[in-house]
Amino acid sequence: MSTISYPIVYYTFPSDQVIGMIPGAGHQLVERDVKTLKSKFLDFLQRNYKKTGFYPAFDIQDPKVKVLEVKIRPSYKDDSGNYPLSESIKVPVLAIYGDTGQGHFECFLPALQEVFYYYDQKQFKAIFTHFCVSIFNNYPPDKLYNYLSMEIPEVDFIKLRIIENRVVKGERFMQEIKLEYLDQLAMKLPAPRRNKTRQQLPDAAWELDAQVAEIMDKVMVGKTNVLVIGDPGVGKSAALRLVIRKLSAPNSPVGDRSFWEMRSQRFVAKAKYLGEWQEICEAIIRDLAKVNGTLYLLDIVRLLQIGGPSAEVSVAAFLQDFLQTGELTLIGEVTITELDSIRKRLPGFVENFQLVKIDELPKPKVQSVFRQFADYVEQQMSIKISEEALSEIYRLLYRYAPYEKFPGKGIKFLAKAISEVRIKGGSRISRRDVLNQFVEETGMPELFLRDDLRLNTEELQEYFSNQIIGQPQVLNQLAGIVKVFKAGLNNPYKPIQTLLFAGPTGVGKTASAKALANYFFGKGQKQTPLVRIDMSEFQHPSQLSKFIGSGKEVGALVKNIRERPFSVLLLDEVEKAHPAIFDALMTVLDEGMMVDNFGRITNFRNSIIIMTSNLGATNNKSIGFSETDGAKVYQAAIEKKFRPEFVNRIDGMVFFNNLDPLSILKICRKELKALEKREGFLKRNITLEFTEELIAFIAKVGYDRRYGARPLQRAIAINITEKLAIYLLENPNLTKTTLTIDYQKEVTISQLKNN
Repeated sequence: MSTISYPIVYYTFPSDQVIGMIPGAGHQLVERDVKTLKSKFLDFLQRNYKKTGFYPAFDIQDPKVKVLEVKIRPSYKDDSGNYPLSESIKVPVLAIYGDTGQGHFECFLPALQEVFYYYDQKQFKAIFTHFCVSIFNNYPPDKLYNYLSMEIPEVDFIKLRIIENRVVKGERFMQEIKLEYLDQLAMKLPAPRRNKTRQQLPDAAWELDAQVAEIMDKVMVGKTNVLVIGDPGVGKSAALRLVIRKLSAPNSPVGDRSFWEMRSQRFVAKAKYLGEWQEICEAIIRDLAKVNGTLYLLDIVRLLQIGGPSAEVSVAAFLQDFLQTGELTLIGEVTITELDSIRKRLPGFVENFQLVKIDELPKPKVQSVFRQFADYVEQQMSIKISEEALSEIYRLLYRYAPYEKFPGKGIKFLAKAISEVRIKGGSRISRRDVLNQFVEETGMPELFLRDDLRLNTEELQEYFSNQIIGQPQVLNQLAGIVKVFKAGLNNPYKPIQTLLFAGPTGVGKTASAKALANYFFGKGQKQTPLVRIDMSEFQHPSQLSKFIGSGKEVGALVKNIRERPFSVLLLDEVEKAHPAIFDALMTVLDEGMMVDNFGRITNFRNSIIIMTSNLGATNNKSIGFSETDGAKVYQAAIEKKFRPEFVNRIDGMVFFNNLDPLSILKICRKELKALEKREGFLKRNITLEFTEELIAFIAKVGYDRRYGARPLQRAIAINITEKLAIYLLENPNLTKTTLTIDYQKEVTISQLKNN
């Protein structure tokens, strides 16, 4: 008997609770101290070893643990541009790394939940730096701040006993077979159960008995390849895993047949030179033949994306002959759109499979699944989920996520709720908890989520009046959108609203989009609910892939909406984009979704799409121009620029007028008042007062006939913010006071009184 060291990664919280995880197992525990955590993990791992003969996958031998720093230069983005910090900051990253004994090295980053491989120890630092910088460069400042504010996780090791030459019942034949790649790149199923730990979520296929029986019938027939078809959330994975468990049980009707789980990327992950991945594929097929194995691929559609620049020279094309001859047996799952994509990109590939379709369960069966899930959670985790909470989850997801399918979307939501209540030490999930979680995930106010709350039209009008100045017709239109949505009369299979904001520069188009975003989605989300894309960056047809994405790269549009599905999407200066962009947008405007070449869907149905344009503004410069005539000028310019089928897919056009002097003064007051909310004043408890002379001066220098109120921020920064900064630096002990900012012949600052 010998021992190996196995790492555990853990965080210690101020509440004296410790949360830990096992690399390679996806297994987490919350305990009162590290000693108890290690004891529970040790018990879990050794029980599984007793049953299965192996520990969860962790390939690094004699792992090294080190905190390394990478230099990042974060950028703050707003409507006016991208502003990198003047200096780089150092970001600490915990790394567990070392030799795998398989011809390559591996590095696991626990805090980022990322893994990368490398083949030369001398390259480690360079690859580590490049890998981490690539990740952090995609972090917005608030996400990077949250990472920096977290404690660096700690690592400890537990000693695990290994019985030399041990043979587990039912797997004696494996001891005599030498495998080339299969045991390195795939995991034998069924995966080790997590025993009766409280963290175990059920791996069940409730209410899918008929579909499970159909899959079993097909899988049991010789060397049959099977594809399970269905929308995300209908239970494809659950049904397949249940079939594998049944067919892997003792006295199974398929005898010694074995099942192995793998991701498509693994076929090419270890290939270092041209032609090597083909050799690896053939080696895996030979290994499967040795153990009478069937390969369960988690992402079959990915086979068409790897191995070569097109589907015709991809791994899928290479494996096609082996599927036809029966040398390789595959099972897997795809969505309906992915199936269509495979058929278009590689005709004949799908013909090698028997298809089983799973449809979304009807409401009574979904509710039955929810109740069975709740019973399981109560028995295994001592957490009670109220009937009202289950009903509320169904109601909210049915209305606000109609493009996802039950029961998957409900189980996913419940899993998050369980995780939250366990971290807080609770034992019950109520309707109130469900509402709070939904607000946090979507940013939507309870006004939209609860039918018993009535819309106060006066408060609504006041909100938009305070945010949108000098455009009364605009705030009325935006308030109308809120009323339609609150009444539940919007089309759930389109974006909430698609609008085109037309008018000159600097009159409030972006401010109006921000106001709408904050009203709809600004209550719980940590990121800003406004997604802004500058369409002037997509003026050439070759930039279409940069906008919507290509096979391997995710475009700006798709990336942002996948990260923030509940948001206002602002396509700024849309008329500057190439016409090919407008063609790509038509399906989004019409159906609220975008499907890429590989059948992956991005949904826009919980977003508001706003396009801005200056078309017609050059013909409408006069402040005295009537509102009706101005709208006609803008509309004529828009209809001249865009094709009728594109214009017809826009729900509404919102026309902005030039700002009058009174509106400029109101905007100036609003922007000056916002200065008080900056950190430097808040932490010193300093309030600001501005004289009418100062306001008039800023309004004068901050308004330009060509650019509207856009230069106002610059005028405030130059004439006020910089002077206030110097004043505070010269008076470092200044607190709890009011500063008066005046203008006679120059801007002056004086201390009025103590608060």
